[in-house]
Amino acid sequence: MIKTIIFDFGNVFINLDLEGAYKNAIETFNIDTLSEEMVGFNSFYEQGLISTEEFLDFYTDNFQNISQDKLIDVWNFMLKDFPNYRLAFLKELKQSSKYNLILLSNTNALHMDYIKAHVPFYEEFKNCFDAFYLSHEINLVKPNHDIFEFVLAENNINAEKCLFIDDNLDNITSANTLNIHTWHINNKKEDVIDLFEINKHLF
Repeated sequence: MIKTIIFDFGNVFINLDLEGAYKNAIETFNIDTLSEEMVGFNSFYEQGLISTEEFLDFYTDNFQNISQDKLIDVWNFMLKDFPNYRLAFLKELKQSSKYNLILLSNTNALHMDYIKAHVPFYEEFKNCFDAFYLSHEINLVKPNHDIFEFVLAENNINAEKCLFIDDNLDNITSANTLNIHTWHINNKKEDVIDLFEINKHLF
């Protein structure tokens, strides 16, 4: 029986437009694809290995015709709406006191600043969780095994009594190797509020 539910953030609670964000970045930078160096700096930033200032300096040095404000807009383009009904579902889940609720998200300081400014119920959302892990704060990222091992150890969780929900298949595959139950949510067809209906075999 499931005792702990670990939720991703993007495309589980807050909607993302990953394809649109990539297209917008390519057009803004006037390039065909992201360079290995760009991908590397993005990853370093997500892991909290470089500061926001260092991250933005890298882009302004390489794209001097683009302002810092524009760069931030490009970076945050993927972040869309956070439907209220998902918060209501989470609050109801929290109030039931049946499960240990954890958030585990690959994210960064700029994205979180944007979310805090544009999601009026962010603190209410955060307070629904027993533990709240953001990659840039713990210097660990999915799909690496060590981030899952960290969460299991920090919260004394039995992997076989844990359900992990994520829209990224690599993250799901990694969790599976540690015997964590998973739901690879398809955000185009499924919604987190259908958690118990879709995963009724686990509850």
